[in-house]
Amino acid sequence: MDSHNNQLRRGLDERHMHMIALGGAIGTGLFYGSATTIQMTGPAITLAYLIGGVVIFFIMRALGEMTLAEPVSGSISHYAGRYIGPFAGFLAGWTYWFMWIIVGMAELTAIGTYFQYWFPSVPQWVPSLVALVLMTLVNLLHVKAFGEFEFWFASIKVFAILAMMGGGLLLIFGPIDHGSTSTGVDNLFAHGGFMPHGWKGFLLSMVLVFFSFGGVELVGMTAGEAKNPRKSIPAAVNKVIWRILIFYVGALTIMLMLYPWNEIGTKGSPFVMIFDQIGIPATATILNIVVITAALSAFNSGLFSTSRMLYHLGLEGQAPRIFTKLNKAHAPQRGILFSSLLLSVAVVLNYLVPEKVFLYISSVATVAVITSWALILLTHLRFRKANRTTAFNMPFYPYSSYFALAFLGIVVILMAYVDSTVIALIVAPVWYLLVFVSYHVRQRIATKREKPAATS
Repeated sequence: MDSHNNQLRRGLDERHMHMIALGGAIGTGLFYGSATTIQMTGPAITLAYLIGGVVIFFIMRALGEMTLAEPVSGSISHYAGRYIGPFAGFLAGWTYWFMWIIVGMAELTAIGTYFQYWFPSVPQWVPSLVALVLMTLVNLLHVKAFGEFEFWFASIKVFAILAMMGGGLLLIFGPIDHGSTSTGVDNLFAHGGFMPHGWKGFLLSMVLVFFSFGGVELVGMTAGEAKNPRKSIPAAVNKVIWRILIFYVGALTIMLMLYPWNEIGTKGSPFVMIFDQIGIPATATILNIVVITAALSAFNSGLFSTSRMLYHLGLEGQAPRIFTKLNKAHAPQRGILFSSLLLSVAVVLNYLVPEKVFLYISSVATVAVITSWALILLTHLRFRKANRTTAFNMPFYPYSSYFALAFLGIVVILMAYVDSTVIALIVAPVWYLLVFVSYHVRQRIATKREKPAATS
């Protein structure tokens, strides 16, 4: 086989990389999951996202520094394997793949929920299935076509959030009539105060807040297909963080000023509900289109990431070699189809338990997200010992790494006190054990294959 024809092509521009990273991070967590976090802590959710954003910034800078030095596909697994050891690379790769499978399930669940805003009689699993098939076909195209698709889908939700923020400010402070609903800064401190459930509710909300940020590290996965990684990676890392903070903290602050936090329900998107409740149904319809686009965008990024990670693991001998074979468009077709097959489990779950599936899936994803981020930070510590200075040094190293690791540990402890996330702490050890056993089985098989070859 021609090795050149079996390599990923560098077809992603800087603008593609920006929007792919944003597409993975701004989706279900903001448009759908924010309803749950608001109920847990009230207006203080904005502070929770701000603190979480600082932690994410350090994680992104750690990954960005390594990616700039070695821009490869499957970056997280590659760096862990090189600087910590083969098992760390195996764990990082398969956990990251697992994370995006679970996140993808959450996005499919959200899509089904959003469609029920218009078609309440349509079963939740039907739109989920349609979305799964559509995004699978998109990912089978050339990477540049994927990049364009993701760029415009992510752009839609970015511009929509900015428009929502501008419109919200006009409703709050401008001459636009918003009906009898009370709006303004007072809503942030009324109805029980800024932190109505105290520090306990605030701390517990951090669990789902971190799930919301899952996906920002996707920029590392695009490095192997970026046209100019040494220019685009630092720009993507530095810009994506403050943009996300604006979209999360800014958008949620305006949303909470528009409508009392204790009257925001957990059925459907709170963005749609707010505009619908204050008497602007046309805007609510438009926003529902946007949130569907947002979920499709995040799911699209996730499917891209899983297939690239399988491709990298196959090259490293840590997954079946069949995942390294590409189609005529140089897309890892078998990895895409395999991931899509597993993602179809979300369709089944939406058929069996449509009311609870989102919380169950998001809680399991949180453990996978935290594991991946912790491995990034631990790998970066080893990376910096081998490379004292780089072209993109992480700020406040090594204290920033230790701070972020400690915060991730606190979030894991907090998961034991949230009913919907306890299941994740049960699933996590099972997953780690499965990965451990799988690694050693593959090692034993590889050793047996090498012995006859050495004898001959």
